[in-house]
Amino acid sequence: MYSSQKLKIGLIGGGPGSFIGAIHLNGALMDGMFELVAGAFSSNPMKSKQRGEELMLDPSRVYDNYDEMFAKELELPAAERIDVVVIVTPNNLHFDPTVKALNAGFHVALDKPLTLNYAEAKELYHIVQGSEKRFLLTHTYSGYPMIKQAKQMIAEGKIGNVRKVYVEYPQGWLWRLLESEGNKQAAWRTDPKINGLAGCMGDIGTHAFHLAEYVSGEKVTALCADLYIKVDGRPIDDDGVVLMRFENGASCVLTASQTDTGAENNLRIRVYGEKGGLEWQQELNNTLIARWPDAPAQILRAGTGYLGSLANENTRTPAGHPEGYVEAFANLYRNFARCIYADRAGETPKPEWEDYPGIEDGIRGMAFIDHVLKSNKSDLKWTPFIVEK
Repeated sequence: MYSSQKLKIGLIGGGPGSFIGAIHLNGALMDGMFELVAGAFSSNPMKSKQRGEELMLDPSRVYDNYDEMFAKELELPAAERIDVVVIVTPNNLHFDPTVKALNAGFHVALDKPLTLNYAEAKELYHIVQGSEKRFLLTHTYSGYPMIKQAKQMIAEGKIGNVRKVYVEYPQGWLWRLLESEGNKQAAWRTDPKINGLAGCMGDIGTHAFHLAEYVSGEKVTALCADLYIKVDGRPIDDDGVVLMRFENGASCVLTASQTDTGAENNLRIRVYGEKGGLEWQQELNNTLIARWPDAPAQILRAGTGYLGSLANENTRTPAGHPEGYVEAFANLYRNFARCIYADRAGETPKPEWEDYPGIEDGIRGMAFIDHVLKSNKSDLKWTPFIVEK
């Protein structure tokens, strides 16, 4: 299946000092299936050039903008040009480069959320569906081995039909008005023209929503949202609570905040079924707790022989050797690459390889944002969750 030639990346965004750009690169390059050969790293050509120098790239393949990158790369022989475009820009620059990359014949890996707004998401959905290229949306937390173990255990009926899901995502980094203090991350993430109309719920609430559906295997059918602005002067939400109903009758409580003072990044999910329950949290990500009504609780650990195929396919180190956030990214990129290689060889990818987030997850995430905003403004509150495509 594998080719002797690595998949070549052209990166959009990820300029000097970028947090998420460096994380994406570390994850993508970890398994030796990708190599970075080109990029348009910043809207500022000088900064793009600087980042290209830091990454020791050929200066002729460091571009002033992504339009130039697509045009120049297509002039190269097929064996030399980029294969995959990785987009790590703010949300308002997701739609246009993704569409142009797909139309140019490149695979795309895109940081979440899918687009700036729901209208763009619906248009992009059909473009991706009509493309022959692979599309990855990096909902990172679905890459953790023990999250995959939880998903597989639930799918296999180990805890019975799901009854209740709790998912919480507490952060505290926006506890004060950092956007007024020159903090670039805070500035764009709290600007509705760049981030979108949902703040906290668009940024990290979408992760919690995706995890709730991914792990439980159930789809949301209705929701009721309450959004808050806890820090005076902020134009969009920085805290919120969402009640959700699943198609099988299960209920969910989702909380997300970026003003939980002192909180770091401890995304947590608990799923309870008819026969047992499962608990996972990111700050102890190698552990999954299983709870039973008639037996002691079990502590399941990554890297052990008793786990299922989804976890084993995404585990890199023996038990007791910590894996983490970058490895979760790497798992998504490795599965993405394996599927591209399989496609090229005319082979069917293993189901475990195709277990990465894509356009369906993306449009459901944007529908979540849209419905949360509608519910928050509505006196009726409970809003049917209908995904328009």
